Amino acid sequence: MFGYVIANREALTAEQRERYKAYYCGVCRALTKNYGPLSGGILSYDMAFLVLVLTSLYEPETREGSERCKPHPLQEHKYLENIFTAYAADLSILLAYHKAADDWRDEKKLSAKALMSALRKPYESASAKLPRQTAAIEKCMDGLSKLEDMNVCDPDAAAKCFGELMRELFVWREDNWAPTLGAMGDALGQFVYVLDAFVDLKSDLKHGRYNPLSDMRRRGSTDEDLKAVLTMLIGECAVNFERLPLIDDIDIMRNIIYSGVWTKFPLGAGKTKDKGGESGNDK
Repeated sequence: MFGYVIANREALTAEQRERYKAYYCGVCRALTKNYGPLSGGILSYDMAFLVLVLTSLYEPETREGSERCKPHPLQEHKYLENIFTAYAADLSILLAYHKAADDWRDEKKLSAKALMSALRKPYESASAKLPRQTAAIEKCMDGLSKLEDMNVCDPDAAAKCFGELMRELFVWREDNWAPTLGAMGDALGQFVYVLDAFVDLKSDLKHGRYNPLSDMRRRGSTDEDLKAVLTMLIGECAVNFERLPLIDDIDIMRNIIYSGVWTKFPLGAGKTKDKGGESGNDK
């Protein structure tokens, strides 16, 4: 998800912000416990949203605590952890590895190659726990690479590929809720992919880099045209979200879907993307 599925913090109450952050810290704890202290550097608030949805739907036993941690040693902070914070930690490893592989492939970033090396063993461990999700991620990333290699500027094909990936991540298990969760994840994945391409578009056109939206822009599509596409996709996500019997933390999740995901949108018409402040160890 890479920094787009986040809350509009200004519209949250202090209590909601603390709870949102507590789930984020729960994922961080799971990453550190299962994969070592350096793994916390790949953390993103995106995963807190998935934890909120699955926790509210399945109502697992959730442990609450408070602690000081190495990134924030001076003040205690609350955390919430359950089976879904552990699940999100495993997914974070899988996604971070493939994001690093993509950066190495496209830009030959030495930092990406180093991250791939550091995550190789954690990736093997996480993939053994989540073979279905791993297969979906690998298939999607391979498909996106092929589209890029062939310079296929078809946003529908690329977005649908990423939507399939997100579908598998949102489906924790095959049960009665799987179709709705899958449809929600699919639409959200397509939204995220198109938004990410939109945010990068001006810079990619300037530097001659691949972007699936480039042909649309050259044919005269405007920011409003792309916003209409994004509105349709997040609307489909919201429809399926509202079909789920979610009660706990519903206001936080609605904040994310109806407001938070749009906080990065204005960057598409201006400078290159800056997704800081909602990823890494920003607690």
